[in-house]
Amino acid sequence: MNLLIKSAIIVDPNSPFNQQVADILIKNGTITEIAPNIKTDEKVFDATGKQLSPGFFDLNCNIGELGLETKENLQTGTAAAAAGGFTGIALMPNTQPPVHSKAEVEYLLNRAKGNLVDVYPLGTLSHKREGRDLAEMYDMYLSGAKAFTDGNRPVQDAGLMERALLYTKGFEATVFSYPEDTAIAGKAKVNEGEMSTLLGMKGIPSLAEELMIARDLYLAEYTDSKIHFSTISTARSVELIRDARKKGLKVTCDVAAHHLVLTDDVLAGFDSLYKVKPPLRTHSDVKALLNGLKDGTIDAIVSQHTPHEIEFKDVEFEVAEFGITGFQTVLSLAIKAGLSIELIIQKLAVNPRTILDVEVPAIAAGRQANLVVFDKDAEWEYTRANNRSKSYNSPYLGQTLKGQVLLTINNNHLYKSNT
Repeated sequence: MNLLIKSAIIVDPNSPFNQQVADILIKNGTITEIAPNIKTDEKVFDATGKQLSPGFFDLNCNIGELGLETKENLQTGTAAAAAGGFTGIALMPNTQPPVHSKAEVEYLLNRAKGNLVDVYPLGTLSHKREGRDLAEMYDMYLSGAKAFTDGNRPVQDAGLMERALLYTKGFEATVFSYPEDTAIAGKAKVNEGEMSTLLGMKGIPSLAEELMIARDLYLAEYTDSKIHFSTISTARSVELIRDARKKGLKVTCDVAAHHLVLTDDVLAGFDSLYKVKPPLRTHSDVKALLNGLKDGTIDAIVSQHTPHEIEFKDVEFEVAEFGITGFQTVLSLAIKAGLSIELIIQKLAVNPRTILDVEVPAIAAGRQANLVVFDKDAEWEYTRANNRSKSYNSPYLGQTLKGQVLLTINNNHLYKSNT
C-alpha cells in the first residue's frame, strides 16, 4: 500500500512532528518520509486541515466469535473498528465457549492474522467465567492473551480475585475488574435515582460499583499487583481511584464513550437502545468522569462495543439486553464531550496500549504506518448504509455527528471512508 498524505496536522505526543503540518509518505505499509512538501508519483490523499494520529486502541469490546457470530464476527467487527479509527482491539471473553484456555486464544489470533485491525484476546479470569476456579491463565498468556477478566461478569468471590492478582503478578499480567456487587445491584436495569423512581423501575445504586472498586483496591494493595477497572461510571468511583493512585497503587481504569455524553434522563421514553451496563448515571457523575479524564485519573476511553440481534433489543426495556454498538461513534462522542484532540489521542491511542503492554505506534520515518486520519470538525450522518457492524443497536443511527474518520491504515492495509 503506497500513499502520500498531504498537509496533515500530526497529533502524536511521541513524535518529533507533534502539532506540525507535514506530508507523510507511505510505501509498502511503512512511513518512509515526513517533510513539509514531498514530491512523489504515488497516490495522494489531501489531508489539509485534518488530523493524523496513531491508530486508536480499544480496551473493551465484544465480538460474537466464538459461538455468537449472529451478533458479530471477526470480519464485520474489525471492519466496524477500522471505520471508527481503531487499529487495535482487546476482545472481551464473553463468548460461547468463553476464552478460557489457550485453544480459544490461539483460534482468535489465527483467525485475525493479516487483518488491518490487530486483535488481542483477553482470557477469562475464572474457568468458564463461573467465578469459582482460576482459569488456565499462564497457558493463555503464553499463547498471546494480554490480560485476564471475566468480562461483564463481576468476580464476587474476594478470595478468587486475590488469588488471580497474586498469580498474574508472577508473569506481570494485568487483571481487569468489572466492578459490580451483584448482591446490591440485583436484577435492576437502570441507575437508582430520580429517573428510576419516575419510571417505576428498580435501580442499580452507585454503591454497587463503588463497593467493588474499594474491595479490589484493597486486594491490589495487599498483593502489590496491577489492576484495571473497566467502564467506571460514578463520581465516587473516580475519587476512590484518584486516592489509590496518590497512594502509589498500580491501578488504571477506563470509561465508555457513551458515559461521557449521556445521562439517565434519556431513558424517559423507555428506549432500549440506551440500555447499557453500567447504567447511564447522572449529570454530576458525567462531570466527574470528564474531570477524571482531564486530571489523569481515568486512563482510557473505550467503545464497550456490544452488538445484538434485533430480537434482543427491539423489545420491552425490561427484557432487552444491555449494550450498544460503539466502534464508529467513539471519536464523535469524545469530541461532543468537549475533550481536546490531544487528550483524546492520549486516551484512545497511547494509554490503552501502555496498559496492555503493547508497543505504541509513532508517526516517524522508518516505522510501520499505524495511523488514523480524521476531521474533528466534519459532520457526518451515521446510517445503516455506512454502519459496518453486523448489528445496529446504536441510538446514534440516523443522527448527524461531528468528527469523522477518513483513513485508517495498519499492516499495509487501508480503510477509506466513502461518506
